[in-house]
Amino acid sequence: MIYTHVLDGGQVMSDDRTGTIMRQTGRSSNECAAAAHRPEPRGWVLRLGALGLVLAFLVLPPGAGAQGAGKIYRIGVLSPEVPPPGVLEGLREELRELGYVEGKTITIETRHAEGRNDRLAAMADELVRLKVDVILAVNTAAAQAAKNATAVIPIVVTRVADPVRTGLVPSLSRPGGNITGVSFQPEELGGKRLEMLKEALPGVSSVAVLWYAPNPGPTINVEEMQSSSKRLGIRLVRLPVQSPSDFVAAFATGARGRAGALVVIDDAFVSRHRGQILELATRHSLPVFSQFMPFVEGGGLMAYGPSARQMNLRVAHYIDKILKGAKPADLPIEQPTQYELGINVKKAKAMGLTIPQSLLIRADHVIE
Repeated sequence: MIYTHVLDGGQVMSDDRTGTIMRQTGRSSNECAAAAHRPEPRGWVLRLGALGLVLAFLVLPPGAGAQGAGKIYRIGVLSPEVPPPGVLEGLREELRELGYVEGKTITIETRHAEGRNDRLAAMADELVRLKVDVILAVNTAAAQAAKNATAVIPIVVTRVADPVRTGLVPSLSRPGGNITGVSFQPEELGGKRLEMLKEALPGVSSVAVLWYAPNPGPTINVEEMQSSSKRLGIRLVRLPVQSPSDFVAAFATGARGRAGALVVIDDAFVSRHRGQILELATRHSLPVFSQFMPFVEGGGLMAYGPSARQMNLRVAHYIDKILKGAKPADLPIEQPTQYELGINVKKAKAMGLTIPQSLLIRADHVIE
């Protein structure tokens, strides 16, 4: 996946894995003739050597001595639920590629609120008290809690929808403050996902949308879908939930609204309860459309969204840059420019559905 840095004067494309912007520089070298000099007394030479060592120590950049002495960086991870599949795995994998060794050069402190967003503030405060070197905030609610807890410790965000609109940063190209990371714009997902749903199920006129209401990010997604649904002639049946106990009633609401398909807005809460959601969808004969591939792999029909794996890998590079001295304010927030389409043909056949060839040839992942 290729990512872009959104800059004021245009776009600077970055490498699809490292995101490193390549620049070539050159330096000229001058030859200097060695000057002959009269040997000095040995004691004078030794005194100069000692003075040089002292001066060298004094001009070392901040933190250089700590790194040389075996500095162990502490990375805090804040999530409203157990982090979605691949988040921590991708982070650890890429940090290893970048040369970090867990337990020797880094430690990872994970805090998740077990589905209760009201606990995020206390957990963010706890990470601040631990004096972690950087906080990885998984989704918008966690990012807001981290922002409220500290204006000093760098925060790297992931899986957040429109960080400008949710008040996390004033600008993607110049986030300022102590926040940077990876995000996606909901308008890239909501409308396109509904278009693909309509292409796959042209007879569907009513679609249910399920999301975790306490998370402000998915709510923005639903708003964008609402505007697109009118253009496509689709009526949305909204199914906001606050806890797992709301699922049965939500599906009953969808049935009363004669929903012919279900769109789930993935976040940490929804990912944790994926099995229960898919089971209820099967019971109600609802094909499921989602954002990330795990839903398709678990029995959903289609998924369209940014590569979760690439987002998981990218945050490691932000953390690496920050640990090496970069300031979050100077690191533009990245957005994916390519999205993945996954289709579960096996599920379609089980439901008596035929996926159009026009969709199949565009799919990045097909389960047969």
